[in-house]
Amino acid sequence: MSSNITQEKTAQEYLQSLTLLCVEDNKTTQVLYESILEDLVKEIIFADDGEEGYEKFSNNSVDIIVSDFDMPKVNGIGMIEQIRELDKEIPIILASAIEDVEIFKASLHLGVNYFVPKPIEKKELCYFLDKSSQILLDRCYIKEQKSKELLELQNRDKYSKYQEDLAFQKELNILRNDFYYQLISAEHISLVDFLYQPLDVISGDAYTARRIDENRTFYLIVDGMGKGLSASLTAMLMTSFISHLIDKMKEYDSFSFNILIKESLEYIQPILLDEEAVAVDYILFDTAYDTLSYAKFAMPASLMQDKEHNIIRLKSNNPPLCKYASGFKIDEYNVKNIDKFLFYSDGIVENITSDNVTTYADYIEEDFEHSFTREDLKSKFFSKIETPEDDITLIFINRLAMENAQNHEREFVTSLSEIDSANEWYSELFKGFTTETSISYAAELVFTELYMNAYEHGNLGITSSQKHRLIENDTYFETLQEKETHCDKKIHVKVSKLTYKFSTYVITQISDEGEGFDTQILSEIFRNGAKFNGRGVFVSRKNSLGIYYNSKGTSVLYLNKI
Repeated sequence: MSSNITQEKTAQEYLQSLTLLCVEDNKTTQVLYESILEDLVKEIIFADDGEEGYEKFSNNSVDIIVSDFDMPKVNGIGMIEQIRELDKEIPIILASAIEDVEIFKASLHLGVNYFVPKPIEKKELCYFLDKSSQILLDRCYIKEQKSKELLELQNRDKYSKYQEDLAFQKELNILRNDFYYQLISAEHISLVDFLYQPLDVISGDAYTARRIDENRTFYLIVDGMGKGLSASLTAMLMTSFISHLIDKMKEYDSFSFNILIKESLEYIQPILLDEEAVAVDYILFDTAYDTLSYAKFAMPASLMQDKEHNIIRLKSNNPPLCKYASGFKIDEYNVKNIDKFLFYSDGIVENITSDNVTTYADYIEEDFEHSFTREDLKSKFFSKIETPEDDITLIFINRLAMENAQNHEREFVTSLSEIDSANEWYSELFKGFTTETSISYAAELVFTELYMNAYEHGNLGITSSQKHRLIENDTYFETLQEKETHCDKKIHVKVSKLTYKFSTYVITQISDEGEGFDTQILSEIFRNGAKFNGRGVFVSRKNSLGIYYNSKGTSVLYLNKI
């Protein structure tokens, strides 16, 4: 009995690492599948008919298939016949409301593993998914016994890994970021993105990003010049102290950029070793006056791009910070005409490129000029750098120039019937932007995920824990319909097409009228992927160039490149 219980738990855990292809032509049933399965599997890929299902199977890494039988274009049996030509062993669950002996015979002949009658019952579907997971687990059991992952479970290696994870988690806690997957909404919408990639667990780089008030935002990058534990301690101590000082200043409404720099220098200098030096960027934006105030201590030149696409270099105005340095200089720049900003440590520009002759310093300005997002710049960087040689830290800010964008807007009432209407409107709209089905599919997938969040969590106020209880009690849809009758809130969708250089981007913003949520929870979700496996935000991030919430959590924006 004990062995069977352990085996069952293992199958359920393994299921959370798998990708499920769900082929179903009914959108409402798709929503039901999503509700049942979102916490059971790693990812759900939806297809609307057998033809699309075969295409999705061919172009994605799929572990289990759940398919309807009666669908347009190609039915479930026709699709399975095509799939079996490529894969004889993938577990397949067939769902059907049709009780036809010939269908069952054909299914058995094609190696369909399990049958689920419609309407779908959660308990039955979950049972067969566990069985399918066990099939896959049994096939790879011997191989996994020999793998590195299981070897790392030995006590000494496991303890070492545990300590490393704790150290890195401590570093992440020190790196305070008030803009984790957030946009800044003032006169312009600003997208703030970060890339923090330590070369080792012990990092000599650190950063912080803080919202001071409605108009002011502060950014810090610290680079302990050197390697090893000493440089890491310096960077982390300084970053931690500055965040603490900001908290106190905000508490007493007494923020001063000058005092922040002065106090942090006085704190860190006695700690520095005689031969030690630190490079630091102190950056303060004030949208009320369109100013950027900065004190740069031996950091690489920051880059800015104006509306005419000219690149402006913001050079250091202070020497390296050392134990005996005295005084500092703050300069100010008017950024009213600036659209993009890039702040970074020297780990970016000192990397040798793949030609083994030049460094990335020779390319960064051109790549920045032609990058609309951090993902664009990151892609360009790693196309030239085979293996990073130092810690990498950068902050990429894009103030969207929406005045030249083509805008499309719709407002929808809060109801289940409007979900299909919204999806159909968005799908038709996107078809007018691009003929690339993979791009359209990705954008539509994100739209469905985030629109559902606005509907059930936003306007109807159903929390994740409440949703799971309702599904367990089979009262989910009844509760939605009951809440809809008392809800007059709307969901607003704005879609903008924006051309930058030689590329076109679609910017989608979904806003609800709910109470919002604490967006800092996104930091916990993305840092603990195993715990939050299958959540819609993971799907949304994977299928877009980035998702950005407003500070209240009532509006979300995402980008797709077409």
